Amino acid sequence: MRTRTRHRFACGLRRAVGVFALAAGFAAPAPASGADPETLREAAGRSLTLLETSSRIAIGERPNCFTCHHSGLPAAAFLAAGEKGFDQFGEALKAQMRFTAGVLAKNRERYAEGRGPGGASFGAASALWALQLGGWPADETTRTVAGYVLEHQSDRDFWTPPSTRPPAEESPFSATYVALESLRAYGGDLDPQRLADRVERARRWLGRTPPETTEDRVFRLLALASGGSDAGGDEDTAAAAAQLLATQREDGGWGQLEELSSDAYATATALVGLFWADPQAKSDPAWQRGLAWLLDAQLPDGSWHVRSRADPFQKYYESGYPHGPDQFLSITAACWATIALLAALP
Repeated sequence: MRTRTRHRFACGLRRAVGVFALAAGFAAPAPASGADPETLREAAGRSLTLLETSSRIAIGERPNCFTCHHSGLPAAAFLAAGEKGFDQFGEALKAQMRFTAGVLAKNRERYAEGRGPGGASFGAASALWALQLGGWPADETTRTVAGYVLEHQSDRDFWTPPSTRPPAEESPFSATYVALESLRAYGGDLDPQRLADRVERARRWLGRTPPETTEDRVFRLLALASGGSDAGGDEDTAAAAAQLLATQREDGGWGQLEELSSDAYATATALVGLFWADPQAKSDPAWQRGLAWLLDAQLPDGSWHVRSRADPFQKYYESGYPHGPDQFLSITAACWATIALLAALP
């Protein structure tokens, strides 16, 4: 399963079906965007260089803290980059895999006791999701952490983040998606009845719960595309994709909320969500317009700037990524944007 999971993400980011099985799709033979491959490679390369530097600095600054913005998502970008010939970021990917696995191992006793460190099941599942993408083999630590994810918030039909830090840490859909993916990858040794019950309840919740924000729509689509609901199967996924496409702005981008302008985070997650759900989506003119928006929004230094809406509560530090207090959301957006650029390459 580990090889197939990595292949799904890295070699075309294939559409997944079923609850515990992944099926490979196909890679389009030509670029899907009006941008030429050289432009896309140059834009992705500038971003990847920033991601590599900043993610390395973050390990030194926060050696005991896994974060999606500086570990999980950069690793996803490095993985996608390697599949498109950017071999120079292979060591950065390995470093993030070792770091993520090490942080989980340091806290294994806490997970076994059902306490978990900061981030609760959202952080734990996000870390497992990152390891899943990188092909990390199952071990005692991943089993223990998956068991914690299974039991956390078990009185609910879904999972929620431990705090509200929009847009990346506020949606029950994103929390539920990474929880289901982590259990899919590392829950094989858990109680099968408990696992099946929790997954089934989440699938029913996904099928009946309407999304409210772009974050909701993206991760509901991803969960449905990964076999998250039996209510309508492919029809559910197609409807969710159409719902996300319907919120695209006239400028080609997406906004986090209806009242907010287009930004790189919302636009990039929408593009990647549509592509992961169906690789053929990148040939759609709407997808191409979104990609053009991202290219236009990229700054000369290779970054994207997205203003934070979250109230800061952790000690500030410089990670080497531009944009000061907005750097953590900006690097998150950059990871998704880079994956979208790489997806458009043949």
